[in-house]
Amino acid sequence: MSQPPTSQSPLSAREVPSSFADNQAYFDESRWQKFTRRLKEEPLIPLGCAVTCWALWGATKSIRSGDSYNAQRMFRMRLYGQFFTIVAMVAGSFYYNSDRILRKEYEEILKERKAIEKRNAWIKELEARDLEEKDWREKVKEVTQKRKEEEDVARAKEEAKKGDGVVTKAVKGLRGRLAGEGEGEGRGKP
Repeated sequence: MSQPPTSQSPLSAREVPSSFADNQAYFDESRWQKFTRRLKEEPLIPLGCAVTCWALWGATKSIRSGDSYNAQRMFRMRLYGQFFTIVAMVAGSFYYNSDRILRKEYEEILKERKAIEKRNAWIKELEARDLEEKDWREKVKEVTQKRKEEEDVARAKEEAKKGDGVVTKAVKGLRGRLAGEGEGEGRGKP
């Protein structure tokens, strides 16, 4: 696996001979910037296309006017323009091949880096949500425990107001037994 580029020099770990290796703008460009850069790199291709179009326009104009000699001359010019364009494309392809390979490698590294950053951001978000859920559960637990304690305190106060506490109940129970025994003897029970 290749190393990601640094901020100083893209792909500095590799020794690739390229005139664009130290130019960060070369690696971070929009479609329009790429189009203008390609026009500057290989200006002969648009020139050949322009000559071909001009020759076709001239041939069409000559055919409409009935000038067959000039039409034939323009068709030959079109062939020369197309040949020139193809030669310019092949020569440019060989000349800029190393830069295109470098560009593809850089785009692959950039795609890997973005995937790693996306994965790390996703993991951070999951961790943050997990912490939020843990905090929420702790707060719910604290609130339910506090509510339970408040209910116990309120119940104890209610029982204290009624006088039905455990000690009070025990004393009443003893008094009732004692009173029940005393009543039984007074009635003549054996």
